[in-house]
Amino acid sequence: MIQDALLAIFHHLTVFTLLALLAAECALIIAPMTALKIHLLGRLDLAYGLCAVLLLLAGFLRVFYGAKGSAFYLHNPLFMLKIILFAGVAILSMLPTIRFLQWRRRLRKEPAWLPAEMEVRSVAGWIKAELLVFSGIPVLAALMARGIGYTS
Repeated sequence: MIQDALLAIFHHLTVFTLLALLAAECALIIAPMTALKIHLLGRLDLAYGLCAVLLLLAGFLRVFYGAKGSAFYLHNPLFMLKIILFAGVAILSMLPTIRFLQWRRRLRKEPAWLPAEMEVRSVAGWIKAELLVFSGIPVLAALMARGIGYTS
């Protein structure tokens, strides 16, 4: 019982941390950009990526070691949809990550360089899309927690 509670706590903390990091990126990527913002975005994005890996680990630990058992998850199409949405968020996060790496690299070479406002808006749009797709995951989790979608 305590193991299941600890897994749930770990899972929930990583979900909320991931959301906070994504929201921080969204709040920070507003023109005009500065070198400091680019540096912070790079650090936030690294933390976001690490948190995403921890979240995936926490989720799968709950599937295979949690009290509900793997059948509860693996026989629920909503769980599969959650995984698809999580993968969608991961795919959407690739472009911002690549841009942040490019921007930081360029800043090291040209300290006065800053990205164009249009490029900043584009990356901000990708991050907002991540938030939108991510928002579906807790909805599906709430449905699943009530046994909705489970087929034995």
